[in-house]
Amino acid sequence: MELERGEDGSPSSQGSPSHNTDLGLTHQESMPPEGSVLLDEPVVVDENVVTKLTEGLLSHYLPDLQNSKQALQELSKNQVILLETLDQEVTKFRECNALLNLNSLFTEAKVYHNKLVNIRKEMIMLHEKTTKLKKRALKLQQQKQKEALEKEQQREKELERERQLIAKPAKRT
Repeated sequence: MELERGEDGSPSSQGSPSHNTDLGLTHQESMPPEGSVLLDEPVVVDENVVTKLTEGLLSHYLPDLQNSKQALQELSKNQVILLETLDQEVTKFRECNALLNLNSLFTEAKVYHNKLVNIRKEMIMLHEKTTKLKKRALKLQQQKQKEALEKEQQREKELERERQLIAKPAKRT
C-alpha cells in the first residue's frame, strides 16, 4: 500500500492528487520548503515509479556513456598503435646508432689499413735499399780484394825485379 501525504503534511489514504502524482509523490514530498528538515520516516515509493525513473535516467545518460566508452576504446586502440610505432622508431634509432658505430669502425679500419699500406711501402723501400747496399758492399769488397790482389802482384813483380837487378856473381868458367 502506498502512503501519500496531503497538503498539510498528514498522511492521507485517499491519495489526494497533486501535480506530481505520476511520480507517486505529493507536492510536499517532491519539494520540501526551505529550512525544513525531512523526518526519518520511511517513504514508500511505487515500484513502477522506480522503474520509470531508472529507465529515464538510463535513457538520458546511457548514449553518452556508450559514446564515451567507444571513444575510450578507440583511444586505447590508438594508444597501443602509437606505442608500437614508438617502439619501432626507438628500434630504428638504435639500429641507426649501431650503423653510426659501424661506420666509425669502418672509418677507423680504413685509417689503420692506410697505415698498414704505408708501413708496407716503407718496408719494401727499406728492403730495396738494403738490397742495393748489400750489392754495393759486395762490389766494394770485390774491388778491395781485386786491389789487394793487384798490390800483391805488383809487390811480387817488384820483388822479382829487385832480385833480377841484384848483381849475381859471375860463374867462372
